[in-house]
Amino acid sequence: MNSQIALAFAEIEKLIPQYLQIEEDKWISNGNVAICIINEDGDTFGKMYGNDKPRQRQSYKIAWTKASQVWLTGVKTGAYEKMVFNGIVGENANGIEAPDLIGWQGGQPITLKDGTKLSVGFSGFRGTTDLEIAEKAFQEL
Repeated sequence: MNSQIALAFAEIEKLIPQYLQIEEDKWISNGNVAICIINEDGDTFGKMYGNDKPRQRQSYKIAWTKASQVWLTGVKTGAYEKMVFNGIVGENANGIEAPDLIGWQGGQPITLKDGTKLSVGFSGFRGTTDLEIAEKAFQEL
């Protein structure tokens, strides 16, 4: 598991400069982004990128919130909130009260080729980019 996570972290490091070319993504955190990964056993892995420690901390806090919500629900962030607010899932059905829901995109379940299930949260770019960079980092694993 550690070697797979290390490969994903390295891939993200390669991808960040590409996304910083997109003004809307650069503006959000200037490359101070973070990823949090939680496996089915609750083991947590994380990495922060950039050079602004307070901004990295904020990005990681959001990434952890996204990943932990996916870990509890099994559903992408954003989609889960729609389920709650449309009455499909009860507000506290998975142990998350409404004020603690994170509606931003960027949290998602990812299954590796060997069947390992991960709950992944990425933060620091636009939500659609947060999802995309994590998907790309894990697509070969």
